[in-house]
Amino acid sequence: MTRVALVTGAAGGLGQATVAAFREGGWQVVGIDRVESAAIEYGDVYLSANVADAAAVESAFAQVARLERIDALVNNAAIQVGSTVLETSPEDWDAVMATNVRSSFLTIRAAYPLMRDRGAAVVNVSSVHAVATSHAVAAYATSKAALMGLTRAAAVELASSGIRVNAVLPGAIDTPMLQAGVERRGASTPDAALSALASRTPLGRVALPEEIAQAILFLSDPVRSSFMTGQCLIVDGGATAHLSTE
Repeated sequence: MTRVALVTGAAGGLGQATVAAFREGGWQVVGIDRVESAAIEYGDVYLSANVADAAAVESAFAQVARLERIDALVNNAAIQVGSTVLETSPEDWDAVMATNVRSSFLTIRAAYPLMRDRGAAVVNVSSVHAVATSHAVAAYATSKAALMGLTRAAAVELASSGIRVNAVLPGAIDTPMLQAGVERRGASTPDAALSALASRTPLGRVALPEEIAQAILFLSDPVRSSFMTGQCLIVDGGATAHLSTE
């Protein structure tokens, strides 16, 4: 039987690459995003829903239940607010936590009946900002660190149901979110900002979304990562291995 993957944030740069990677690997894919139109292929099945909203998640998964299984749940939905601790409004803080953390809590709970006892996997998309961050992304960094905690807790609690839970921590990825971030910081041009990021990365470039998607596919695979759970896999071109003082 064909494996089924569910990807949240499917309309974003990494989301689209992840959907494509699963489909190329022979998986059936359900994509979920706030985007109303599915003019672009976001999956074999596409649902428009806000995964930070409990009622919306319940409604979406009622439709997903018709497939009778989920073999991989990829929690990729995320937003970023470019402001410091002192500058971030309570409303913006709550919005980031809801989209980046609460959504994963809700989807794991909703997906559980379709995942248990089949060797399924959850992959939470965290970030290197969870372990080493920069200026003016306070809410985002905090949310991604919280996602690491959720990953470990869920891994311990769901292991008896045969569900593995891991996280991928990407570094800089060439996506619209990164482009928006460098523009907020007043870069002369997006290309110049990406070149500067690349020069500070040991591998000398930023990642393509497709490269992170392959790491997600690996953590979802019931054979290639069968003995991995509760782990946080950093995929950052060596950025966090490099001393900032050097």
